[in-house]
Amino acid sequence: MKNPLKGVMLNKSDLINKIANLNPSIYQKDATKIVNVFFDTISKALSKNERVELRGFGVFDVKKRKARIARNPKNGAAVAVPEKNVPYFRMGKGMKDRLNK
Repeated sequence: MKNPLKGVMLNKSDLINKIANLNPSIYQKDATKIVNVFFDTISKALSKNERVELRGFGVFDVKKRKARIARNPKNGAAVAVPEKNVPYFRMGKGMKDRLNK
C-alpha cells in the first residue's frame, strides 16, 4: 500500500486536511476538533509536568534546564538565564523501526 504522507512536510492545517481527505466520513470541522483536542491534551499534560506516551510513536516529556550564564552575541556581555522547563520528544521503538526499514 502506498503511503499518502510520504515525502510530505506537514503543518497543523495540512494535517487537518489530510485527515479529512483520507476519511471522507469525517467533516473538515470535525478533523479540526480532533487535531486541536489531541494537541491541547498533550500541551496541558506537559504544563502539569506529566509524561505523554504514545506506544509505537514516542514520548512527550518535560526536561528541566538548569540556570546558567550565557553570552549576548552582540556585545559579549554575560546574561543570566534562569532555570526553565522545556518540552522534549523521544521517538519510540516502533517509529524508529518504521523510519529505518
